[in-house]
Amino acid sequence: MTARPRRLTVDQYVDGILNGNRTALARAITLIESSLPRDSELAEAVLERCLPHAGASIRAGITGVPGAGKSTFIEALGTHLTRERGETVAVLSIDPSSPVSGGSILGDKTRMEKLATDERAFIRPSPSGGHLGGVARRTRETMLLCEAAGYRNVFVETVGVGQSETAVRSMVDFFLLLMLAGAGDELQGMKRGILEMTDLIAINKADGGNRKPAERAKREYESALHLFPSAADGWNPPVVTCSAIKRENIAGIWQAILDHRALMQSNGWFERRRGEQALQWLQEALLAGLEEEFLRDPAVRNRLDSVRDEVLAGRTSSFRAARQLLALFRQKESYTL
Repeated sequence: MTARPRRLTVDQYVDGILNGNRTALARAITLIESSLPRDSELAEAVLERCLPHAGASIRAGITGVPGAGKSTFIEALGTHLTRERGETVAVLSIDPSSPVSGGSILGDKTRMEKLATDERAFIRPSPSGGHLGGVARRTRETMLLCEAAGYRNVFVETVGVGQSETAVRSMVDFFLLLMLAGAGDELQGMKRGILEMTDLIAINKADGGNRKPAERAKREYESALHLFPSAADGWNPPVVTCSAIKRENIAGIWQAILDHRALMQSNGWFERRRGEQALQWLQEALLAGLEEEFLRDPAVRNRLDSVRDEVLAGRTSSFRAARQLLALFRQKESYTL
């Protein structure tokens, strides 16, 4: 049996992160992802110490339809940054969780072999753990630690299910939608919301015999975007074609991301969005804290299994069961006041 690594002190975690030590960064992320109560206080102290050193990165969310080649695209964009521009990049790849083990299913680190071995890159696959929207619960905190470790570009790859696009959009500066040619049917079924959130649509795999279909798809999406009112921030989302496997137009897409950042910083929307993200983070932290405190309450724990059995057997409704558990929790609160 392998012994669990010794826990570091707050200073050891923070010093390691600020010095760009990957091992310390990985262990700190594991710490903040932990659901153990004894890890919470230590994780909070590490995050507070790292916060002043975070926030300077470009945060980009990347999503796309199944088969669009997200991992290949992210690797191409990441290696463009590390090898051609001499920059650093962290990739937070949110994998769907296995219903059996709870671990990551896809393992994006194995699907980005070049980037995974690049000294200027850091890849962290994290299981979504069933969290709403398919986004890992501690994605915001992980992003903060990566920024404190010196990664000036942070990519968040979604699993592309449920509300993951909305969740990721609320924590990044730029949101990129990766699509494929043959967009006619997909365009009809696509939710209006995702197009409204998108800062750039890239039609991937636009090479060989697929170039002309990709150009047709590009025109279809441009027409669709023209039906929407102009964005309040003044940015008009471009639609481009690219080939991640052939590395065509990858540099052009990165330039669009830089142009977007420059515009947002010049018109005040960058700070506004970062402020909104901080408030969203506060709300999520409050809800998560309340849930943890509720489930740790002895009275709730003692009653929870029997209440679940009653709901499963149909002897009580979910609403009544929830009210009963909340009443038990509130009783404890009234005693402490």
